[in-house]
Amino acid sequence: MANPQQTRDRILDAAETLFFQEGIAVTGVDRVAASAGVAIVTLYKHFGSKDNLLREVLSRRLDAWTQHWDAAVAGAGSAEGRLLAVFDAVETFRAAAGPTQWCCFLATASERPAPEEGHSDPVFELIRQDTRIVTDRLTDLARDAGYEDPATTASTLLLLYNGVLSSLLRGAPSDPVALARTTARALLGSRAGRPSSTPG
Repeated sequence: MANPQQTRDRILDAAETLFFQEGIAVTGVDRVAASAGVAIVTLYKHFGSKDNLLREVLSRRLDAWTQHWDAAVAGAGSAEGRLLAVFDAVETFRAAAGPTQWCCFLATASERPAPEEGHSDPVFELIRQDTRIVTDRLTDLARDAGYEDPATTASTLLLLYNGVLSSLLRGAPSDPVALARTTARALLGSRAGRPSSTPG
């Protein structure tokens, strides 16, 4: 008898690969079910709809990304290192993520318009949640490192982070992670981003 969790994981794996290699809109649930080796009725039993399936894929992806970022922050040896650990996390996450190596949240946002004011969209809320997590954490890390304007510092790093993800999508010939890390260090050391006190 099939293990329900294993079946669920197979469906999620198939959906993640197809959604972010071939596109969300063009990938039907029948294709996902076939790739996972299950009947469509089994897919619907586990997830109920394509939107719910996409939401679960993104939620799982967000959990995995957060674990990599947590590990990168924990392994950093200084406050500035913890702030720049987001770029280390990109490297380790890409190495572990398999064929869907760029940002699934940017991919979803590019295919899915933001809901109109007053309307909710659980899938788009996960995109917003991902943005909030990155922004808030960078702000907290910048504050811990003693930067006078943590919000601006976080916004600057967010631009570099998004640039890395976009460059990876475009297949940039140089290493965008290394370049972003070097650029971030230069920006953080500039007058506009200099810490108000020496980081511990």
